[in-house]
Amino acid sequence: MITFNDFKKLEMKVGTIKKAEEIPTSKKLIRMQVDIGGTMKQVIAGIKGYYKPEELQGKQFVFLTNLEPAKLMGELSEIMILAAVKGDKVVLIRPEKEIDNGAVIE
Repeated sequence: MITFNDFKKLEMKVGTIKKAEEIPTSKKLIRMQVDIGGTMKQVIAGIKGYYKPEELQGKQFVFLTNLEPAKLMGELSEIMILAAVKGDKVVLIRPEKEIDNGAVIE
């Protein structure tokens, strides 16, 4: 269990994937450039087996934007894309309707 104050520390925003490409040296990773309301951020996600880069481009998803950046296979990941996972199924979290990039999830 976490407190409400702990939950409020998480910064989740809507962003649009502007560019997505496979990382050729990886079996799982896709590199994406994301517009988070006028700011571009890079995310590296292990979703290659579930999504093709062309399926992601131009679509809005929900991102955790205040996570400490990390390097995955030498690539900087500045944010995290949110997904629901059950068994071998992975579904990325999307807003129900289009909304401005940078909209905050509360």
